[in-house]
Amino acid sequence: MKRKKTALILAILLLMVSGGIYFYYGYLFKEARNIETEKPEISINASAIIEDYNSDVRKADLKYLNKTIELTGKVTKETDSVIILENTVFCLFTQKPKHNLLSPNAIIKGKCIGYDELFQEIKLDQCTIIKPNN
Repeated sequence: MKRKKTALILAILLLMVSGGIYFYYGYLFKEARNIETEKPEISINASAIIEDYNSDVRKADLKYLNKTIELTGKVTKETDSVIILENTVFCLFTQKPKHNLLSPNAIIKGKCIGYDELFQEIKLDQCTIIKPNN
């Protein structure tokens, strides 16, 4: 009887440990996404995403948050690693953009990381320039 109890306890412990490992690698530890190689889930004009966030932030987050998005819009500001579309969409690049874009429209792909209420900006991360329109 004592042997059966010990075997049962060991089996339960083994299940708990394997479940913990599965949880860690399946949910907590995820490899970083390479947004540059991902296909965009949504292609949209910058003014349309701005309108969505202005009307309902929670609903827009459900639609765009953590998704790869391709945006078309007018470049209103450009620095070394940031391009701002339509004065409201903040696009952060991992590398300095190769194109000088100030004034024309552009198509930019990135991961939506949400709405910044303090600066009233929609933030995209890991951005790349798909096509500078002249």
